[in-house]
Amino acid sequence: MLVDIVPVGSVSAEVKRAASTALRSVYDCDVAINDSQSIPSGAYDDGRNQYSAEAFIQLAERTGRGEKNIAITPHDLFYRRRNYVFGLAYLDGSGSVVSTYRLQTSSDGGFSNKSAADIFQDRVRKEIVHEIGHTYGLEHCDNNRCVMNFSPTVREVDIKEENLCGSCQRLIT
Repeated sequence: MLVDIVPVGSVSAEVKRAASTALRSVYDCDVAINDSQSIPSGAYDDGRNQYSAEAFIQLAERTGRGEKNIAITPHDLFYRRRNYVFGLAYLDGSGSVVSTYRLQTSSDGGFSNKSAADIFQDRVRKEIVHEIGHTYGLEHCDNNRCVMNFSPTVREVDIKEENLCGSCQRLIT
């Protein structure tokens, strides 16, 4: 299985590396990093001052070369009526997206003694694994330690682990 990471906008090498490492570790897949893409035309919503997550998924599906393709962007995303999303994917789909915009806060609320940079990298890895999990058909998990747990705030992202729980792991193998 090939997962193609599609950077959209200015995505740092550290973010691409964190995403690639997490995908290889959790899904034991091949990972490629695509050329950086421009923001999809029509994705920006003036009234919200945000970008439509769906437009980024469509871009990943169009430009990605993998069976699974994930756009990564530093831009703030929304989906329908939600104020924001860290990412979005369709169940059993080929495209997904993660935004690093709201993952960049200075603290994890005291869960660890990690630096802000390490906390940010942890969040990126968790969200990448989470969204690709949806493309494998995984729904949200009730286990708050599982990476597939629904996490609408960074605090909840920080609580969960980077890996699938046993129940979710069994669903994809």
